[in-house]
Amino acid sequence: MTTLAVVKNGNKEKNVKIRELFQKNRFSLSFEIFPPKREGNLEPLYRTVGELLPCRPSFISVTYGAGGSTRHKTVEISEHIKSELRQEVLAHLTCVESTRRDIDTILGELTDRGIENVLALRGDPPKGEETFVRPEGGFGYANELVEFIHGMNRFCIGVAGYPEGHPEAPSLEKDLENLKRKVDAGADFVITQLFFVNDHYYRFRDRALGAGIGVPLIPGIFPVFNFGQIARMTALCGAEIPSRLFEKLDRISEKPEEVEKYGIDYAIRQTDDLLENGIPGIHYYSMNRSDHILRIFRSLSLPERFSGEEKESR
Repeated sequence: MTTLAVVKNGNKEKNVKIRELFQKNRFSLSFEIFPPKREGNLEPLYRTVGELLPCRPSFISVTYGAGGSTRHKTVEISEHIKSELRQEVLAHLTCVESTRRDIDTILGELTDRGIENVLALRGDPPKGEETFVRPEGGFGYANELVEFIHGMNRFCIGVAGYPEGHPEAPSLEKDLENLKRKVDAGADFVITQLFFVNDHYYRFRDRALGAGIGVPLIPGIFPVFNFGQIARMTALCGAEIPSRLFEKLDRISEKPEEVEKYGIDYAIRQTDDLLENGIPGIHYYSMNRSDHILRIFRSLSLPERFSGEEKESR
């Protein structure tokens, strides 16, 4: 069982490009948060991040919001986590409703705030639209965005990967071709979309290696803590829900505490299996909650090298 490290002054390394972790053969532990949809106090979100810091994450990723709706919050939150909490961040950036000039401005803001890691995404269609349309003066594909950012020679770039294929891709082969375009354009690592069947990740990893994709593929894990949530999330990304998971959650759907406990237990078993099969890191979709993430973390046997430092019992 992993014990929690005591965090004093956050990360000791002030600026870390995520690719450097893998170059040093260090295990990567990370969590995703998202900006609140409504304007207001960000303290609850910062409190959540602070509660996650004892896990000594390698970085916190901050999403961009549907349709780029929270782009300015993304910059603000990323800056606070980096400067005030002294934790490395991965700021999301999409092509949605943005010209090249818009994106250049946002990248400039990130640079001014000392943020050097970006997750480059095409992004979902704007609200009310069924398909993505290239913005006038902007980019239509993630690989174009990656190439643009890579040309600046100042960012480490992550991209998204889809173990079960992107919902819009006509085949797994075509989806893998698109991923290779992103890597060839300058991507340093891949974070996968959520999945509940590990074999999908292992087959994805094998296919990627066979296609000449040599960057780290970090599996993304989504801990279920609400029955309705799993249907919404998988409808968006097309992830398979194994029958044993769905049937169990369906039986206990009226008992929220049991749903949460089973979801956490499932995420622990899923992570343990991944750890036994040589993954470069693990990325958790936190849904802006810390309690279930901490319960998972305390039950894992993570590699001692995941933080690069000695851990202390608390």
